[in-house]
Amino acid sequence: MPLLVFLPRPPIVFPERETMRRRVTTSVLSIAIFFLLAASFSLHVFRHLLPSGNAINSRTLTQPVDRLRNYAVGEAAVSVLRVLRSPPRHRPPPMESVLLLDWEVLLLPSPNTPTAASGGQLSCLFHTGATSPARPAGPVAFLCSLPNSLRRFRPFYTPRLSGASSNASGWEGLEDPPREMLRSTQLAYESVSTGDDVIVFVKGVNRRRDRDLPASSLRCVFSPASGGAAVATTSVTSSAQEAFRCAHPPAAEVSRIGPLRVSISTGPEAAPTPTLADYHRPRGPARGGRLSICACTMVFNAAKFLPEWVVYHAAIGVERFFLYDNGSEDELESVVSRLGSQGFNVSTRFWPWPKTQEAGFSHCAVVNRDECEWMAFIDVDEFVYSTDWDDSDRPNRSMMGALVAVGPEVGQISIRCLEFGPSGHRAHPLGGVTQGYTCRRRNEERHKSLLRLDAVAFSLVNSVHHFELQEGFQTKQVEVGEARLNHYKYQAWKEFKAKFRRRVSAYVVDWKEPMNLASKDRPPGLGSDPIEPKGWTDMFCEVNDTRLRDATRRWFTEVKLDGTERMAWDS
Repeated sequence: MPLLVFLPRPPIVFPERETMRRRVTTSVLSIAIFFLLAASFSLHVFRHLLPSGNAINSRTLTQPVDRLRNYAVGEAAVSVLRVLRSPPRHRPPPMESVLLLDWEVLLLPSPNTPTAASGGQLSCLFHTGATSPARPAGPVAFLCSLPNSLRRFRPFYTPRLSGASSNASGWEGLEDPPREMLRSTQLAYESVSTGDDVIVFVKGVNRRRDRDLPASSLRCVFSPASGGAAVATTSVTSSAQEAFRCAHPPAAEVSRIGPLRVSISTGPEAAPTPTLADYHRPRGPARGGRLSICACTMVFNAAKFLPEWVVYHAAIGVERFFLYDNGSEDELESVVSRLGSQGFNVSTRFWPWPKTQEAGFSHCAVVNRDECEWMAFIDVDEFVYSTDWDDSDRPNRSMMGALVAVGPEVGQISIRCLEFGPSGHRAHPLGGVTQGYTCRRRNEERHKSLLRLDAVAFSLVNSVHHFELQEGFQTKQVEVGEARLNHYKYQAWKEFKAKFRRRVSAYVVDWKEPMNLASKDRPPGLGSDPIEPKGWTDMFCEVNDTRLRDATRRWFTEVKLDGTERMAWDS
């Protein structure tokens, strides 16, 4: 019988199915690799939003366990907390911050925020754990630089104040969403209430000189300071530069609500501009008489120059001085305090907002209308002088009074400037600017003004050098022979180069920008870099002018017990 042998049947291969299977496998692998790469890239890009391991450990030990989202870590925390039995640490209340120009962060602590740290050193602690030294700015705020590692990412988050010994691995209390920084270029930053209306100062609405949005297209928006929907809106009656005037909200609608803030909306569907401007109900009229002449200026790190400027102008008739502090980091407050103890009436207002000199002057004009009849808007390197005083043995308060002895139709007095150069000095001269800088340019340049506050236009428009006036008032131009302003503009290079930091006018290009190089605001021939030009010490010297130096030496020289002399403003 033959042996039957059964061989296995070879598999039937379908080429089309094999190709399809390989394609599916390749597609699945490609998709998987894509998602892995995307996840890796996302973790790299957004790693600043993730707490580090140290941050998680810190969070584990300092938060209530029921708030922890990772339950495994929470169980470990329970054991540790039971052993340590440490009381919970309370976070300070949230603070607000504003990103200024040049990557500077302005930190505004809430009233209950502790700001005293062991060792006295404070830092800005960012959500990633990055830190930056916190520098006092004015009486109630701090400045720090935004770390380079955070400048590439949006949005920017408010840091916290931290002591030198604090944990720098990240924020405590990460269960709360981080607060975004406000931007100084788009911000309602101040408001003033008069008996008739409220004036809001806003950046980012009227962006260009002489290109103001019509008031009829705008609304004032009043909202709770703690956040939430608007509780009232009112019509805008004036829109000029950064000053907007509008009606008060109905008292009945806002009386039951807590503190309010006010902002500007540019249209029915437009969100209001972010705001830090607190709204206050109008106060009653001020009682008592007004001072005759006051002076108002904006300062940054001007403590060294202030005593000379105040002592001189007080002696010739200025009765009160208003300083708008543009974020000074020097000894301004202590110098002002010392001047006060010597009998000078000097006050400061913290005004850290960059490029807002026009707005600051508008604010000064409106809030001091009941305090002063005339306001001199001059800088701390500018000194009013008249050649009529050349032979005076001593100054007297009637000197400035004679300049404002004008008819009721005069609302403003314009005084021409004479610009002085370094006069051979390489450092701040002994005795002050009036003693050291005695060589000037021949021609008059620009002007500054004494303003009758009752005459200022409703819009509050000004160019820093002068204001617009109400109808019926006029400006009196004073000849140099009658009065002049010694402007010690081109000082020793060490002092002068500080002007490259930033021009305070909203409409003047910063000198670091290679634009408007022929502007009268710039020194002739100076470029956009703070590099000392060759021959700087002898530049701008066309006329030797010692009139004010000689007068002040007669008026303010004091002889000490050892027989040496000093100026009255030298400490």
